[in-house]
Amino acid sequence: MTPPRAPGEPAIYRQGPFRRPDGATDLVLVRHGQSEPYVAGTPFPLAGGHGDPPLSAQGHEQASQVCARLAAMGVEAIYVSTLRRTEETAAPLAARLRIRPRVDADLREVYLGEWEAGQYRKMVADQHPIAVRMFATQRWDVIPGAESTEDFAGRVRAVVGRMAAAHPDGRVVAFTHGGVIGQVLAMATGSKPFAFTGADNASISRIFVDGDRWIVRCYNDVAHLDGQNRT
Repeated sequence: MTPPRAPGEPAIYRQGPFRRPDGATDLVLVRHGQSEPYVAGTPFPLAGGHGDPPLSAQGHEQASQVCARLAAMGVEAIYVSTLRRTEETAAPLAARLRIRPRVDADLREVYLGEWEAGQYRKMVADQHPIAVRMFATQRWDVIPGAESTEDFAGRVRAVVGRMAAAHPDGRVVAFTHGGVIGQVLAMATGSKPFAFTGADNASISRIFVDGDRWIVRCYNDVAHLDGQNRT
């Protein structure tokens, strides 16, 4: 509000904090905590065709830390994917706020085809030629049998739209996966597809969803992790 001024005195316009547009949804995206390592030759269990490892001990600690921070934010709803690492990461927040998480399958990670069940980690670490080409072309479907970039983008856009429509003017926390977070940020900014791939475990990213306008507020915030995952 502009303070009163004497006649003839010029108006003064100060900078102020950003304000969420009326009706916009504050969407907080949390990557799950660290999951158990892949041991060569021992595939992860599958859930709907996707590798479904549990959290590691460090992952549970990360979940506790990120949920302690989120608990003070005033959360209206909690969403998780169909994969257990998101449910386990959300559990401390759900228990503290007594909010039952809503499961949305479209928050699941990009489908990696023949590289599911842990193979993706090995192939990227080994710099397999297909992995090198995947990063060069910024397309997941370079991997045999993987979800197409267009299909992945479509379902991510759809789930963001559903959450926003269900919670106008509300704050929602979605516990999801690195690929999903990267896709949301890429669409919000109009960047290249993999520009935001690589969010740290238990990191916070945040956008305001105002219809077709997605406003980025932060990416990969790990201030709550006591020095973990910082580079």
